Amino acid sequence: MLEIDGSLRSGSGTVLRLAVAFAAISGQQLRIYNIRQNRPKPGLKPQHLEAVLTAAKLCNADTKGATLNSRELWFSPREIRGGTIEAQIGTAGSIPMLLLAALPICAMSREPIQLHVNKGGTDTSNAPTINYMRKVFLTALNKIGIDASIDVHKYGYFPKGMGEVTLRVKPAIKKRPIRLQEFGNVKTIRGISTCTYLSDKRVAERQANAAGEYLSARGIVSDIQIVNDKSNPFQKGSSIVVWAETDGETILGADSIGELGKPSEMVGREAAEKIFSEIQAKSTVDVHLADMLIPYMALTEGASLFFTRMVSNHLDTNIWLTSKMLGTNFNIKKEKGLYKVEKNG
Repeated sequence: MLEIDGSLRSGSGTVLRLAVAFAAISGQQLRIYNIRQNRPKPGLKPQHLEAVLTAAKLCNADTKGATLNSRELWFSPREIRGGTIEAQIGTAGSIPMLLLAALPICAMSREPIQLHVNKGGTDTSNAPTINYMRKVFLTALNKIGIDASIDVHKYGYFPKGMGEVTLRVKPAIKKRPIRLQEFGNVKTIRGISTCTYLSDKRVAERQANAAGEYLSARGIVSDIQIVNDKSNPFQKGSSIVVWAETDGETILGADSIGELGKPSEMVGREAAEKIFSEIQAKSTVDVHLADMLIPYMALTEGASLFFTRMVSNHLDTNIWLTSKMLGTNFNIKKEKGLYKVEKNG
């Protein structure tokens, strides 16, 4: 049985989500304790509990301790299976974070999987937005050979949530190594600026204009799509994601969400500032994609690598846990002002 102390490294839900996913992939029983110990309210919250239960459905696992506020969990996986899976968070808890727990398991299935997630948050703080997942993260996974898509049925924001998405993943028998070595030259910045039931205040347009103006002043052309959404009458909200297209191997993205009292112009400028920082550094993946790619690099055959501008707490945590549970060997070294993260073949 694998035993993981959830208080180590970030001590966050990241440890829980990845530990459960790796247990399902490796077929090993898991005991994880001190769950989310480093958070103000430790233990399983609704979004974490639903991630565990969804992972259990994907591999027909037995669980013990899978209850709200539990700080200890036993997870006994069986074979990963395809089909249609239903999940429901019931709060504004992050749907993208639930998908991050499920996707590594889905990637190892020999059959197609359709995961429908209801009543959650698509765009919430301290989590990637759903359009970042669609346009940045899934683009990176496609380079590995993982064919996945996300359909957004309803956008969901804090505090009510009520978002709804469907993840579809096709079998990927062979995962290709990902070697992102060359930054190249920026061709353009593309993006999606979304608002739900806020078109009267031109929120999506103002976000896009602010991002575009910031980038234009720095010599970068942008093409940002404006989406005035009416999918969710229960919760107004907004978000923006921008991503860089280069003639090299770069995958850079940045996002920002609207909040009560936060001007739309600030939301757009925030995303633009983030992407410009990545461009200036000449990273080949952005700081958030860096930690998200680690589990999938472990599943590939051969050596994989990328360059990132910083080693975040989440990147450090994901490397530690992947090495501990899957036995994967990673190296990090400073090279030309960036951090080269390499998985040995």
